[in-house]
Amino acid sequence: MSSITTGLDKQYGDSRKLAARARLHTEYLIAETPWFAWVARQLPLHPGDRVLDIGCGPGWFWAGAAEDVPEGMALTLADVSPGMVSEAVERCTALQLGTIEGRQADATALPFDDGTFDAVIAMHMLYHLPDPAVGIAEMFRVLKPGGTLAVTTNSAGDMREMYALAAVFGSAPANPAGVAFGFEDAERLMRAQFGNVALARHPAHMRVTDPEDVFLALTSYPPGETASAAELDAFRAAIEDAFEKGDGVLDVSKETGLFLSAKLAGR
Repeated sequence: MSSITTGLDKQYGDSRKLAARARLHTEYLIAETPWFAWVARQLPLHPGDRVLDIGCGPGWFWAGAAEDVPEGMALTLADVSPGMVSEAVERCTALQLGTIEGRQADATALPFDDGTFDAVIAMHMLYHLPDPAVGIAEMFRVLKPGGTLAVTTNSAGDMREMYALAAVFGSAPANPAGVAFGFEDAERLMRAQFGNVALARHPAHMRVTDPEDVFLALTSYPPGETASAAELDAFRAAIEDAFEKGDGVLDVSKETGLFLSAKLAGR
């Protein structure tokens, strides 16, 4: 069945569909430290580092983490979508992080020499690859010895209360991205390639107060995006019922993590 992990040209030609899903996190996430800042504070970045952000999207991470990353980096923003690259470069150039380069790139065939980067960042994107192990191997290749790969993803149980509502579309009550490349996949594949991996979980949850934001998020990609009128009516009814049971609020659990692997000498 089609899902968030397929149809990349249509899903990510620009940031509009992504924004419908991101709104849930920008408006309703409850955490002591916001997601982008939390990730940035754990990345081993230094002034002068060469950094590759593969699957950079519209560059929202760097805008949200600008105060928590060093200045003077050489940042390469890469994505399979040229529209995303253009948007990311424009956004990040204004942040004065250092030098900014944009490249259209396939994560499974990176157009960079071996040992180019001090850090490679792949945030919530490996679930889009037919074979994530190939992408991880490419990221390993372009890292310098001693360099770090940082990967973020969700577990299959992430936002399970919300995804359960999408059962009217025939979807499994699980985060489709986490099903495609979740915690166990990241642990297994990164350890196999690097020989080491560390996981940190972001402590957070969501309290959604607007049912329309749930509807828009889960109809921004198939099968919700291509659902029939009857299915959409049933989906709205399921959302309405969930909010009524929660006295106008939908409490949503979060299971999102950051995986770090270092490229050790001899590997």
